[in-house]
Amino acid sequence: MKRQYMRTRQLQPGMKLDHPVVDRLGRNLVARGAELDQYMIDSMIQLGIMTVYVQLGEEDAANETKEKISPKAEKNIEKYRTDDRSKVMLSDSVKQRVSEGIQYIYSNTGSQEMVSATDSIANDLMSAINDNDAIAIDISALKTSDEYTFKHSVDVATIAMIIAKHQGLSGKEIHEIGMTGLLHDIGKTKIPLEVLNKPGRLDDDEFAIMKQHATFGYQMIKDREDISAAVCLGVLQHHEKLNSKGYPMGVGPERISPYARILSVADIYDALVTERPYKKAFSQRDAVEMIMSMTMELDMKAMNSFLESTILYPVDSIVELSNGEKAKVVKNTPHYILRPTVVGLESGTVYELGEDINCTNIIIL
Repeated sequence: MKRQYMRTRQLQPGMKLDHPVVDRLGRNLVARGAELDQYMIDSMIQLGIMTVYVQLGEEDAANETKEKISPKAEKNIEKYRTDDRSKVMLSDSVKQRVSEGIQYIYSNTGSQEMVSATDSIANDLMSAINDNDAIAIDISALKTSDEYTFKHSVDVATIAMIIAKHQGLSGKEIHEIGMTGLLHDIGKTKIPLEVLNKPGRLDDDEFAIMKQHATFGYQMIKDREDISAAVCLGVLQHHEKLNSKGYPMGVGPERISPYARILSVADIYDALVTERPYKKAFSQRDAVEMIMSMTMELDMKAMNSFLESTILYPVDSIVELSNGEKAKVVKNTPHYILRPTVVGLESGTVYELGEDINCTNIIIL
């Protein structure tokens, strides 16, 4: 679909936005694809949102068709199918509680109850991990909220906790890493709306403002006696890089805290796969490949734990192969996150993408 960049004052009722518009707390004010009315337009102008992208033309809805599976394929699917490792599962009641809790935190950053609310959410996530001894995560299955900052914070906390569990950290440390993930973007409540909502690339001055959110977040929590120094440091350093090119301080690996090393991987991945006002979402595959390429920036132990804990193609999902055949995923292997074992729906061929040398030229599209 084509899009057009235009000034907010030029918008007309009936036009559709091609990106979501959020407030300083990350709450959706106008959803992507929403048909604008004059009230929406006036509200955006009052909030200082001066430019947006609008959609040109209609997007065709995709018609889902039931895939035909040959008898041979059915036989091999049954033979090779292996359940995924135990994944984090959030019940509807927990999702509701977590969603309301994270919104409270970001709306009441100075309240005495903010920390207890954060602790409560971390406890809920800890229980979800422990209840079924989860050792893996399927990002697409979380969806605690439609609002970016809230969803992103919960996703990052959950991913970081699974990474920490994979590394064998203590229950206390896993819980604290969860709290760090929940609070890591709290400093964005201090960033001007026109910077948060800009639909295009930030210029140098705007990016300098955006980079202050890590420092703002640290300053908001550093004097709280009920938040550990390790959590505060993780919030401050979650954008630091091992090559000293991160922010806000540009420190090297010897000064980056363990929590920040884990949080950085979780934060980058979830940001890549989530749509924002200024960018489309990357596919999970592309995001993983980008993470794998950041060996000079990210902690390798945290990266490997993430890669071995994330499920990109859940068992029973349908994928398209580069040889033109559609296939069903029957088994995932931790060391081959991009290359599960699949069965061709028509041919019934078993493709062990991660282990069979004859499959090296076949990829999932």
